[in-house]
Amino acid sequence: MSIIPNRLANVLEADLRKTLGVAGCAGVRHVDLDIQVAPEDCDAGMIVLWRGRLPVGHLLRGSDGHCRVTPIAAAQDSRPSPPVLNLPSASVVICTRDRPNELRRCLSSLPQQSFPPAEVIVVDNASRGDETREVALAAGAIYLREDRPGLDIARNRGAERASSAIVAYTDDDVLLHPHWLEQLVAAFDRPSIGAVTGLVLPAEIATEAQRHFETFWSFGQGYAPQVFRAADFAASKHEVFPAWKIGAGASMAFRSEVFDRVGLFDERLDVGQAGCSGDSEYWYRLLANGYDCHYQPSSVAFHFHRRTMEGLAKQIYSYMRGHSAALLVQHERTGVKANLKQAFKWKPLWYLSRVRRTLLGRRVPEDRFLWQEIAGYISGLLFYIRTRRE
Repeated sequence: MSIIPNRLANVLEADLRKTLGVAGCAGVRHVDLDIQVAPEDCDAGMIVLWRGRLPVGHLLRGSDGHCRVTPIAAAQDSRPSPPVLNLPSASVVICTRDRPNELRRCLSSLPQQSFPPAEVIVVDNASRGDETREVALAAGAIYLREDRPGLDIARNRGAERASSAIVAYTDDDVLLHPHWLEQLVAAFDRPSIGAVTGLVLPAEIATEAQRHFETFWSFGQGYAPQVFRAADFAASKHEVFPAWKIGAGASMAFRSEVFDRVGLFDERLDVGQAGCSGDSEYWYRLLANGYDCHYQPSSVAFHFHRRTMEGLAKQIYSYMRGHSAALLVQHERTGVKANLKQAFKWKPLWYLSRVRRTLLGRRVPEDRFLWQEIAGYISGLLFYIRTRRE
């Protein structure tokens, strides 16, 4: 992996080599703007721009062939949180099922953390063999077995076991930057913040499926910190609050107190149940209960997107299945009627316009999985109807 030639002592290169190591980063190049000029055009894949240890922008050759350039974050917008000084303790929870090799790779990035977790908890969500347990114990993690399938069920088991003031979550198909946890925990810089999310970048763009995902379904939410305020949520209840823009479940943390005050994750949502959106529904619920949410892109994780089109098609189906179910769960839990309008009026009209465009021969690259999206969306509504609560 050649990141910055002839500068082996460079801080950025050292950090990324620690993180990505032998996994490499095919199709993704990292450039330090402190010592290099920003490229004027895309490579075949993605170029992530850094200043020191901070990501500030990227260039991406999209699946439609166009070069997408994100605005470079201003220096004042990309400052990291203060260094480790009296930070609260943090537990890291990783939920996994039948992916021992991915889990091993993820766990390998935790000993490199500048702020060590007080404990690492691996929740084995009904794996079929013993290898997950062996990998977790070999890494010195706390191993929990949860036989009920469902990512939110596993997340809840981890939250109940965690003993720290902060509970951080990541996924087994992720590698963590050495300052990931430090920056995530430091972003709890005021009592009103109940949740923090970080920037999730692609670990590789080696296939057409990975390029398509990063082009149209990226986990990244930009390179400038954002605070999503409960007051803004309360003032816009006539509209659907886009909680999915707060971050990604692959990199998120919560004050442990919120689980007592707001409840646990809704076990009808996310992988193994509705398919997705257990994280965004929980952020939505925090906002509805007076907590702010903080997106902090100086906390960086690297995600391995699905490599095949078949796998991506199934993922997108699940995403929309979970999204529509989450809209109805959000209405059920908060009474905000805008969720019903979004679920049964505005979203169907949006899909109708895309179908019409396709039938008129004006299909665009983002519609490649349109029928999987629609099928998943309808399935999510039906799933909620079967599982709704009074």
